[in-house]
Amino acid sequence: MHERAATGALITLRNIALAFAAGTLAMYLLDPRSGRRRRAVIRDRTRSAGNEAGRYVQGKAVRATNQLKGAVAKTRANLSAQPVDDDLLHEHIRARLGRLVDHPHDVEVHVRDGRVQLKGTVSEEHFDALLRTVSSMRGVRNMESLLRTRPSPGSSAPHPGPH
Repeated sequence: MHERAATGALITLRNIALAFAAGTLAMYLLDPRSGRRRRAVIRDRTRSAGNEAGRYVQGKAVRATNQLKGAVAKTRANLSAQPVDDDLLHEHIRARLGRLVDHPHDVEVHVRDGRVQLKGTVSEEHFDALLRTVSSMRGVRNMESLLRTRPSPGSSAPHPGPH
C-alpha cells in the first residue's frame, strides 16, 4: 500500500514539475518584450537544421546512386566479350597505378595484344597488390613483371633485384 502511495506522490511531483516547465516556456516565448524575437530565433534554427539534414540526405543519396551506376558499368564491362584496345588498357593501368603505388611515375607500362609488361621500381609493401590488381584487370591476357622493389618506409633491410 505504501508503494502505491509513494508512486502516486512521485507522479504528482512529476506533473507539477512538467506544469512548471510548461509555464516557464510559455512565459519565455510569449513575453511581450522579447517573445517575438525568441520565437523567430527558434523558428530560424529549426528551419536551418531541417535544411541541413535535407542536404545531408541528398548528398548521401547522390553518392549511393553514383556508386550503383559505377557498379553497373563495371559489371557490364566485365561481362562484355569485346577485346580491350591496347591503348585503352594502357590508360586504365596508368590510372590504377596512381591509387596503388606511392610513385606511379617510377613504373613504366607497355601493352601489346593484351600482354602487359611492368618496369621500374615500387616499394615492397605495394608490390603484391600491384601485380594482383593489374593481372586481374579486364583485357590483361598475360603479365610480365620486371619491377624492382625498394624497402618500404620504416623498413631497414634493402631488397635489390627484380622479382
